[in-house]
Amino acid sequence: MTLPVNPNIAATEAPPVMEARRWLAETRLPEGLPLLNLSQAAPVAPPPLPLREAIADIALHDPSAHLYGPVLGLPALREQLAADWSAAYGGTIAGDDVAITSGCNQAFAAAIAALAGPGDAVMLVAPWYFNHHMWLTMQGIEARVLPAQPDLLPDPDRARALVTPNLRAIVLVTPNNPGGVEYPPSLVAAFAALAREKGLALVVDETYRDFDSRPGPPHDLFADPDWREVLVHLYSFSKAYRLTGHRVGAMVAGPRLLAEAEKFLDTVTICPNQIGQRAALWGMRNLASWLAGERAEILRRRRAVEEELGNLPGWRLVGAGAYFAWVEHPFDAPSDRVARALLQEAGLLVLSGTMFAPRREDGGDGTAERGLRIAFANADAEGIAELGRRLRGFSALPRR
Repeated sequence: MTLPVNPNIAATEAPPVMEARRWLAETRLPEGLPLLNLSQAAPVAPPPLPLREAIADIALHDPSAHLYGPVLGLPALREQLAADWSAAYGGTIAGDDVAITSGCNQAFAAAIAALAGPGDAVMLVAPWYFNHHMWLTMQGIEARVLPAQPDLLPDPDRARALVTPNLRAIVLVTPNNPGGVEYPPSLVAAFAALAREKGLALVVDETYRDFDSRPGPPHDLFADPDWREVLVHLYSFSKAYRLTGHRVGAMVAGPRLLAEAEKFLDTVTICPNQIGQRAALWGMRNLASWLAGERAEILRRRRAVEEELGNLPGWRLVGAGAYFAWVEHPFDAPSDRVARALLQEAGLLVLSGTMFAPRREDGGDGTAERGLRIAFANADAEGIAELGRRLRGFSALPRR
């Protein structure tokens, strides 16, 4: 007798990064070419030494860091984020508008749990961030697909045509994962206006806001005194302070919605990681200059990617920013086959577009089959140059 399985879980795609690791385990790499792993957007180095020393001090000398804490997070961290975001976005955000979560993925899950249920729909821009799509599928919520335009920006007018009575929210990710593009403030504002008009939530995932190339605020939604009626903002401390293993994220929304999300958070984790929260707070208070240096390095790597991949014969660099580049390959094969061949023949591990968008047989427009996501942030200048060399030399598949 086999155990029953939740059909929604069974219908959910396998985690793409874990799938890529299976490819790696099953593949014999080419001789003389060490693995170039550009599959996952995560810092490979630990937090900077001063932050690690602060974490050690917290662990040794702050007894409260080992106990349960408030479900919505450490009050001091909530207040710090509210103050910093108010200054950065030119708006008014209170500590009561902030929930600290176990990573940004949980912030998304909590937001959706508070906004929608089985039979409802949430709009995702394709190519989408795969964990967003996976969570909706698990919950029996329709992922209403809004295909991006050729420049990977979504079209508000096309979104309007997809609004139905069971739609509860529109989700934007900027800087985008997987495409890397930064949504212009006017585009974000247009989606906010559409959400307000239709009585929807606009969920804006800004996990990579610290690596946005623009000098000013990426949008002005918080400047609207009524932002709580529309906006749900998501953030992650993982990339900014290399705290991936500590799982600290944030959700910014009106207290009424946070009260509903609190039920979910209390049930799932009771409270966020206590040491991780204190580490994030220490980072916000002490690492501004260090983070500026991290941002500058990521922007240098972005420029290197644009130079290296912008003129590859047959390849098309569609978007680059934050941690990611989205490219279209020139081969007469779907992207999952191309990705497997790149690993086997060129020692290059990237993710296929089929992990981020519907295939043609499922109503897709070909984005899934043409695209590849390259997480370039973990590659230095030489690694990016090596990426270009391997793509230029790859000829294991017939071209279109």
